[in-house]
Amino acid sequence: DDHNKENLFNSLNYDVAAKKRKKDLLNNKAKTQYFHQEKWIYVHKGSTKERHGYCTLGEAFNRLDFSSAILDSRRFNYVVRLLELIAKSQLTSLSGIAQKNYMNILEKVVQKVLEDQQNIRLIRELLQTLYTSLCTLVQRVGKSVLVGNINMWVHRMESILHWQQQLNNIQITRPAFKGTTFTDLPLCLQLNIMQRLSDGRDLVSLGQVAPDLQVLSEDRLLWKKLCQYHFTDRQIRKRLILSDKGQLDWKKMYFKLIRCYPRKEQYGDTLQLCRHCHILSWKGTDHPCTANNPETCSTSLSPQEFINLFRF
Repeated sequence: DDHNKENLFNSLNYDVAAKKRKKDLLNNKAKTQYFHQEKWIYVHKGSTKERHGYCTLGEAFNRLDFSSAILDSRRFNYVVRLLELIAKSQLTSLSGIAQKNYMNILEKVVQKVLEDQQNIRLIRELLQTLYTSLCTLVQRVGKSVLVGNINMWVHRMESILHWQQQLNNIQITRPAFKGTTFTDLPLCLQLNIMQRLSDGRDLVSLGQVAPDLQVLSEDRLLWKKLCQYHFTDRQIRKRLILSDKGQLDWKKMYFKLIRCYPRKEQYGDTLQLCRHCHILSWKGTDHPCTANNPETCSTSLSPQEFINLFRF
């Protein structure tokens, strides 16, 4: 009897130890970053509430390789805009693992900006949008609006504040290169380059670098083209502003228009949806399509259109 009791006791200890090892293994896995390396996913056609669970926004966010996409300069702005839209209204629709994946990718984005010192304002705006949304959601604790312990989300909010402080403390370092600079170019080339900036705030910042650039940044034709690029003629006619000389003040009109209407979005690379097989993938990525000419079946999706795919 004593021998049997000892065997039973040892057996129970082994079971407890095995369960503990299994639990520790799962916890360790949960602490690792959750990134898939898939290049395409299938999105169900004619999605309904009953069928929608097969592919949700959270699943798509987990499975598509956004972690590598942020390292590609052509896709970086696209991913940042998608993160911003999710922060505004879609955080609560993500699963727990998708929310964690979101924060992991956001951390990678911040670290990239801290290293290369580019797109600082863009990421500041993203972090502020996310922090504002989380402040609202955390106040509704107990209503199942966020997955996970409230302390975990408070810790994430503290991380966002820390990232914001790091971005504010960035000191832009001048390159060691002593060759031809932007101001050494002929005025016509400087103006031609400035016409390719799609954000009026970048023009204002550029004009603060040197007196000559200040004059160029006030060029009426430059601001007129910027208004016409982002907004329709009808929108422009509704927001006409005249200067003291009786001319249209295109610069003031631009900043008034962006407060009233969304600006035109342009990305070097986008996610695309194949109309034939309903497969979602990055532009230029091969997928198992049965169409005779797959290139003609692909439609580029804006970040908002990507999110709309998973609404029912």
